[in-house]
Amino acid sequence: EMQLVESGGHLVQAGESLRLSCTASGFTIDDWGIGWFRRAPGKEREGLSYISSFGTTYYADSVKGRFTISRDNAKNTVYLQMNTLKPEDTARYYCAATQVILTSGDLWSKEIFFGSWGQGTQVTVSS
Repeated sequence: EMQLVESGGHLVQAGESLRLSCTASGFTIDDWGIGWFRRAPGKEREGLSYISSFGTTYYADSVKGRFTISRDNAKNTVYLQMNTLKPEDTARYYCAATQVILTSGDLWSKEIFFGSWGQGTQVTVSS
């Protein structure tokens, strides 16, 4: 059974950093693109970042320059390094996997292309 498990969420103060992990089991991520999304209270789920199976990376404007996505295929894990966190980054963060090639425009940020989702990890940033 394919599973993704997010970890690393925590309560932090504004300006601090966190690194989220997305670890896969039941499959190897080598041929999969992995996306990070978040859902804040009262808002729709938002695509934040995506790393293709080739290692190409994409970012939403809201996190560009602050967040960095990376993958370690040997550990079957994708990371999201989040720096200079802001209170508006408070949300539940999810990772998701896809085998669809999402290199055109902002397709990578569309949930519909992702078939496997984790349960999420909570990030809370206090001011």
